[in-house]
Amino acid sequence: MKDWALSVCAVLLAQACNIGLDPVVHAGIPALEYDRLTWVAQNYVRAETLAAANATLVDYHAQRPLARIWGQAEVVLADGLRFVVPVHSLHAGANPKYFGAGRGVTYYNFTSQQFSGFNALVIAGTLRDSLRLLEGVLDQQTGLHPHEIMTDTAGYSDLIFGLFGLLGYQFSPRLADIGEARFWRWEADPDYGVLNRLARQRIRGDLIIRHWDDMLRVAGSLKWGTVNATALIQALQHGGRPTLLGRAIGELGRIYKRRYLLAYLDDESYRRRILTQLNRGEARHGLARAVFYGKRGELHQAYREGQEDQLNALGLVVNAIVLWNTRYMEQALASLHQRGQVVSDDDVARLSPLGHDHITMLGLYSFEVPEVVTQGLLRPLMPSEK
Repeated sequence: MKDWALSVCAVLLAQACNIGLDPVVHAGIPALEYDRLTWVAQNYVRAETLAAANATLVDYHAQRPLARIWGQAEVVLADGLRFVVPVHSLHAGANPKYFGAGRGVTYYNFTSQQFSGFNALVIAGTLRDSLRLLEGVLDQQTGLHPHEIMTDTAGYSDLIFGLFGLLGYQFSPRLADIGEARFWRWEADPDYGVLNRLARQRIRGDLIIRHWDDMLRVAGSLKWGTVNATALIQALQHGGRPTLLGRAIGELGRIYKRRYLLAYLDDESYRRRILTQLNRGEARHGLARAVFYGKRGELHQAYREGQEDQLNALGLVVNAIVLWNTRYMEQALASLHQRGQVVSDDDVARLSPLGHDHITMLGLYSFEVPEVVTQGLLRPLMPSEK
C-alpha cells in the first residue's frame, strides 16, 4: 500500500487523542480515506505490534546522550493512571474515589529513569497494584534491564518483597504509613538497641529453610517465563489465605522489607530518589492526560482488547513525544555550547522531556512532513531571518 506509514500515524493519533477517525480523515488522499484507516486499525494496530513498536522507540531513546544523563534505566516506577469507562463493559470496575458513580480501568504503566514507558497493563477497576507488579517487570520486550522498582504505598506486600528479593530486584516503595510498619527480628535474644521496641515480631526461619528449594524453583520459573507472575501470586495467596509456600516467601520478604525500612528511615538521599521518580511518573501521567483529551478523557472501549489497544497506542504516542523532545533538547544544548554558553551538568540532569506547551493537541490534523525531515534531519530550532 502506498503511504502505509501515513495511515498508521493517523490511526495512532486518533486512538491516542481519543477523537476517533473522523478528524484525521482527508477526502481525496487515499492513505487518509476512512475505509483505509479502518482497515489499518483492524489489521495492524494490536497488542503485539504496539509492543514491538514501543520497544523500538524505548531502545532508541535509551541510547540518546541526553537520556543517558537522566539515568541508565536501572530504576523503574510502576504507577496507575485511571480512566472512567462510561459504556457497559465487563472489563471495568467500580471505585468511587476514582470513578465516582461509574466504573473504570487502571492503566498500570512502568516509567524508566529516562522518562520512557517500557511496559503497561490494563486492569479492570483498581485491583491491588502489587498483584500485577511483577508481571509488568518480567513480561516486557525492551532492552532495558531494571534492577530497582519503585511504587507508591499501595504497591507493596511481604510476598512481593520476597519474590523481588528472590529475583535479585531492589524493591523501593514509598511508604505514606511508615509509622505503622512492623520491624521483624530473626531471634528473640539479640540486642537491637533503639530498635528493640520496634522489632518485636520474629521471622519464622524454619519456614524459609523448609521451603527454600521450592522458592528457588519458583524464582527460576518466573525468570524463564514458564509461569505467569500474576497467576502465581494469586495461587500463593489463595484468596487471602496464603499457602505454606506463600507464607514462606512472605517470611523471606520480611527480611528484605526490614533492610528497606532501615535504609528508608536513615538515608535521606534514598527517600529523595524515590520521590524524584514518583514525580517523573506523575509528570508523564500529566502528558498522557493532555494527549488523551477527546470525549472528556473517558475511555469508550467496551472490550478488554480494545481498551488495551487504545491505551497502548496512547503510551506509544507519549513515548514518541518524549523522544521528539529529547532530540530537540539535545540540539538546543549543542547550540548553546557552540555559542560558548556554559550549561551546568546538574541543570541538564534536571531537564524533562515531558513538556507539551509547544504541542497543539486541538485543531486540524496535518500529516505533511517538511522536506528537511524527509531527508532524515531535524528542523531548525528557530525560523531563519530574512
